[in-house]
Amino acid sequence: MPRALLSVSDKTGLIPFAQGLFDRGWELVSTGGTARAIREAGLTVVEAGQLTGFGEMLDGRVKTLHPMVHAGILADLSKDDHAAQLAKAGITPFGIVAVNLYPFESQHNAGARGGELVEQIDIGGPTMVRAAAKNHAHVAAVTDPSDYDAVLKAIDEGTLADLRPALAAKAFALTAYYDSLISRWLLEETGAQAAGTHTVGWRVAQSLRYGENPHQTGALLRDPLAATGIASGRLTAEKEMGYNNWLDAEAAWELACDLPEGACVIVKHGNPCGAAALGSMVASYEAAREADPISAFGGIVALRGDLGEAEAAALTAKGTFFEVIIARSISEEAKAMILGRSGWGANARLLEAPESPAASYPSLRSLRGGALLQDSEEAPAGAEWQWQGEIRPTEDQLAALQMAWTVVGHVKSNGIVVCGPGRLLGVGAGQMNRVQSVRLALEQAGDASEGAVLASDAFFPFPDSIETAAAAGIRAIVQPGGSKKDSEVASAAHNYGIALAFTGLRRFRH
Repeated sequence: MPRALLSVSDKTGLIPFAQGLFDRGWELVSTGGTARAIREAGLTVVEAGQLTGFGEMLDGRVKTLHPMVHAGILADLSKDDHAAQLAKAGITPFGIVAVNLYPFESQHNAGARGGELVEQIDIGGPTMVRAAAKNHAHVAAVTDPSDYDAVLKAIDEGTLADLRPALAAKAFALTAYYDSLISRWLLEETGAQAAGTHTVGWRVAQSLRYGENPHQTGALLRDPLAATGIASGRLTAEKEMGYNNWLDAEAAWELACDLPEGACVIVKHGNPCGAAALGSMVASYEAAREADPISAFGGIVALRGDLGEAEAAALTAKGTFFEVIIARSISEEAKAMILGRSGWGANARLLEAPESPAASYPSLRSLRGGALLQDSEEAPAGAEWQWQGEIRPTEDQLAALQMAWTVVGHVKSNGIVVCGPGRLLGVGAGQMNRVQSVRLALEQAGDASEGAVLASDAFFPFPDSIETAAAAGIRAIVQPGGSKKDSEVASAAHNYGIALAFTGLRRFRH
């Protein structure tokens, strides 16, 4: 009689699977709550303790860690001496090990910490899973309830041996993922550093139709221990998000969350083409769209707040179409107004997203054969600006500078932004030289540059950018400083009557 070991925390599908094995002549061995569930279903089950000669010990920490179990899992039945050793010890080998693990992830996310969470670290489960997966030439390691039917079908068709390698790969992926979460929690709790390794465990939240281009595959991965940011957003309309939609939505929402409540941000191809923080989301949207209505069409709009009928009326009032609309929440009335607008229908994606905290997180960028890891770029709070010379901005100019400095950190370098009080007026992004970015930002701002302010994500290497800004009427500039020609740049600003601040902080976004 073939023997199966079943020990599961997630009992989804357990009884039909156990019944299917029993009906096919398999002997069932189990532990604790799994054994009780099988027995209550009217099936015969052997307790693991009956095999080992020991009951559960140490509050259930030790149940299956015994040669009577693990020799039955690990025996290489192609070797005569392994078979002989099993026979001598009276051990029957296992052909199936169906195990899933203690719910560490869900308990962590429910708030468990300390000793309570330690008890959700499974030891026996991963040990059995890894043993069965290692011995997949003879044992099926079944870790996912969705595979139960496939296993029963393979038994019927005599193809279980063909299925075992894929089940083993899935089993090792599970234990690697599980251990990565535990390691991460302990590292965060202790502030320690993992020596020489960096382990990442993410869940596949959804497969995407394609990646950046139609010939590329794509998927959205979600941090299992976090519930903030755009990746945790919830679509409230049927159309799925694409790879580029997620990238642009991230850019829009991160900037919106860096601006005050009621702000609006419009992003196109990863860069903000409009942004405003005027208190009211309707007023902020109107100002953000006005900054560059051509680029806004087909872009992503993020509103920091709860989107209701007034905001929906503003969004649908003009001929601008948005690929994605993001807010903290979207009312049913607003959703109906947006999706009911002629020409939009089911094409608009409506996304509710939890706000992103102003805290750094690990930022990982893949390379062929490796990756780059850094903390995310967040402007430190409380950093003091160093004013150059005696010229100071007005209160309105200072407020505009602060907004410009916030926005420029979200622009691809070389990044330049022009702002008025509470609103973005022009953007220069992604240029190979900084003065060209200045020209583009001023060109977009047009006549509104007169009396406006400007921010640069990195230092000005020469005074030419100051001269260009002065010619357009810019009255105040904020930039990191740090050039060999800082004194010449500061002198040029003074000569043109421009207030100039050095932050000592570069905000490059490569």
